[in-house]
Amino acid sequence: MARDSQFSKELALEICDRIAGGESLRAISRDIDIPVSTVVGWFVDDKEGVFEHYARARQVQAEHLFEELCDIADDSRNDWMERNGYTIPDQEAIQRSKLRVDTRKWILARMDSKRYAETSKHEHSGKDGAPIQINLIRDTSPEVDPDDGD
Repeated sequence: MARDSQFSKELALEICDRIAGGESLRAISRDIDIPVSTVVGWFVDDKEGVFEHYARARQVQAEHLFEELCDIADDSRNDWMERNGYTIPDQEAIQRSKLRVDTRKWILARMDSKRYAETSKHEHSGKDGAPIQINLIRDTSPEVDPDDGD
């Protein structure tokens, strides 16, 4: 049974600190034995003005994930293994690192798409940013019958 889930600003700020440190809300909720939906409700309802802290914690968490990308990519300690007297690539460890990087990139792209999404934007505009004007030209020349080959 979940413990008493009474809101306190101190607990909400502690949760924000842990989110900013890189922990998931689900892991924190499990640790403090309060349902995620209850905690999310506190922030959505902005009890005692904690939503701003939560929003900032999520921004800091995104920065934390961003920095982890380079750490994971640069860490080659488990990329090699000894087998039958040979040093060979450990494909399982390499693929796990790739999955960890790709997962963080995916999460970041959804947390802050303006900063982290891999998208390209193509805009077309006319002079000084105005809409492009399209002029249709109608062919008014006399039609020539191809079968009329005298």
